[in-house]
This record gives sequence, C-alpha cells and structure tokens, in this order.
Amino acid sequence: MTRRDLLEGAYRSAVTACKRPETFIAQLPAHPAGRVLVIAAGKGAMPMAQAVEAHWPDARGLAVTRTGYGGPLRSIEPIEASHPVPDEAGLRAAQRCIDLAESAGEDDLLLVLLSGGASALLAAPCPPLDLPAKQAVTRALVHSGASIGEINLVRRHLSRIKGGKLAAAAFPAETVTLAVSDVVGDVPQDIGSGPTVGDAATIDDARAVLARYGIAEPAGWCESVKPDDPRLARSRFAVVVRPDDALAAAADHLRAAGYAPRIIAREATGEARDVARAHAEEALRARAAGERCALISGGELTVTMTGSGQGGPNQEYALAFAQAIAGVAGIAALAADTDGVDGNRDVAGAYVDGETRFQLEAADIDIAAALADNDAGGALGEIGALFVPGPTLTNVNDLRIILVDP
Repeated sequence: MTRRDLLEGAYRSAVTACKRPETFIAQLPAHPAGRVLVIAAGKGAMPMAQAVEAHWPDARGLAVTRTGYGGPLRSIEPIEASHPVPDEAGLRAAQRCIDLAESAGEDDLLLVLLSGGASALLAAPCPPLDLPAKQAVTRALVHSGASIGEINLVRRHLSRIKGGKLAAAAFPAETVTLAVSDVVGDVPQDIGSGPTVGDAATIDDARAVLARYGIAEPAGWCESVKPDDPRLARSRFAVVVRPDDALAAAADHLRAAGYAPRIIAREATGEARDVARAHAEEALRARAAGERCALISGGELTVTMTGSGQGGPNQEYALAFAQAIAGVAGIAALAADTDGVDGNRDVAGAYVDGETRFQLEAADIDIAAALADNDAGGALGEIGALFVPGPTLTNVNDLRIILVDP
C-alpha cells in the first residue's frame, strides 16, 4: 500500500463514520400525535432523510441537496439545487420549505435535518433583494477571504428562512433540528445559517461584515429571530455528528496502520497557505525527532482570491505544503474537504509529498506563480495529484492528514 492509498483510506474511514443511521435515529423524539413533516437540507440530506424514512414510514417532506448528491427516497421528495452560489431551484425549494413549515399544526412535528451547504441550497432573499443580487453577494463573500461565520451572519440577514425564521414559521408546532456540523465550534447559528435557532446578531453586524471586505451593500435586509422570541419556545436543536468524529475515525485508521496519530488542530482557521507552512514546519520537526506519526487537523481554512486560477482552500494548502517540504523524503499529506467539494469544483483536495515540487517543475509549472494566481487546482491537476472521491453525502469540514516516516 502506498502512502497515498493509506491517506485516502483514512479519509474514507472518516467520511463513513459520519453517516451512521443509528446516530440520527437515537436523537429522534417520540412520534407526534399529528404528522411528521421533514425538511432535510445540505450535502448530507439524503442519508439523513433515508434513515428517518426507514424509522418513520409515514414521514413526509422535502430533502434539498447539492446537484449530483441526490438519492432514492420513498415518501420524502428529493430536490437538487446549486452550491455554493444559489440558483432558481434553491429559490423554489426554500419557498416550498417555508410553505411546509407554515402548514404545521400544534400536534405536528417539523423535523429539520441540517448539514453543511444548506445556506446556499435554500435561497429565500428578502424583498426587494432578488436572486441575481443574492448570487453577487455570495460570490463576493466567498472570494473575499471572509470566514464561514461572517458569511453566514450576512446570509441570516438577507433571508426569509435563515436566522430562526423557519422555526418561527412552524410555530406552534414542535420543531426538532438534528444537525451535522461543518463549522468551527459547532455553532448552531452557523450550521446552515441557523434556520431554526435564535440569533443575537443584527443587521448592523451584517453590514459591518460587508464593509470590512469592501463589498457593496444590497437592498433587502430582514432581521433575524432573536433567542428570546416566543415562537422558538418549542424548537429544539442538537448536533448529532461533529468534525471531531471524522478526526477520531481517521486517527483510528492510521493507528491500525502503525502510525502514532496526533491531532494538531481540531479547528484550524486562517489563510490556507499560511497554515500549510506552519504544519510543514511541525512535520519537519517530527521527522527530525525520528517520529513515525500522523498529524491530523480539522477546521476550515480560507483563501483570499487575488488571482483567476482554479482551486480551493485544500488545494492551496496542499500546494503550499509541497513547496515547504520539497525534496524531503518520508513526508506526505492529503488535504481534502469531507463533502467531496473544495471551493466550487468537484475536487475534494489533493495529495502531495516531497517529490511534488519536482513533478511540477518537470511539467514546467512554477509553484510560486501558481499560488500567486490562486491556481493550485490547475497546477496539481497537471500531475495527477488531485483527489476526487465524488459525492460523500456528508460534510464535517476539512480533513488534513500528514504522514511522517523517520
């Protein structure tokens, strides 16, 4: 088995650990006296909805997921929409979710199955904001280097469904939200932009984010539902799968392969290339100390776009890491997003080792120039280093693994 095989196997073990049906079923409340209405949204919508259907065959509702992430359902209707920039399908799906919530009676249960990606997939802009203007704001935020928390803060205040508004629409029905977390700190307001939880932030806070990144302010603000709003009195929220679950599964896989796993950052943030260089230094120190180990990190890195190339945070991390360990034997890394999508491409990330720089040079590719153009994906694609596992049907943020052999 090659190092690349081992790393990709650890990634798949991590993803599998985040999709166990019993995890979701254990958190379900008692069956209501009335109807079970389901709204599943995000890249993990399908396996969550399938688990609920198997447990409660009378459940009815909608499962909204990224295009290509659909699957077979019986009583819950699957819908595919665009991510990370919303589209008309997401616009229609969001309105249908609002209508479904508003139809709930006091004896009904609105079961919301939430996973990463739901923010983009459920587009319900506040009038007079229209879809093209919402798309423009989303693109500007994604390319600005803003954190996911900042992006979602803005989304909550430009939406008729986010920021507690879905639960408010369902009141007085009981609302139970089961979430797969893809955000640092498992913050409920940031998972899918918190459609069923209160939000203490305000429109002024959202405006401040746009001002911070020099993004033009749109029309169409609407305030989020505050935590003490009585319409949230029957809403319960639980995180059932966390990024830590993926890190632990990857660690177990690598321990069985003879590597001592060490989690070096559960919630890494910052510019991808800067974090890569810091992690490379740690790997080099471990190698010099004669350790045979696996350095594992989670979190969500960012890229401030200044060029016009292809890629995403994990690909940029991988390219910067390759530059930092060039020519060093015994170090290899895989950086990938657990949803199978890094940035807006169907590429999860990339594999690199001490030979990567020389492979790029042989292909007449300069690492510094590629990084300057934010073209890590284009560069690593030329040498077959990209990792493309396909839709994983979950999303628990980034997973980066560095193997060190003395």
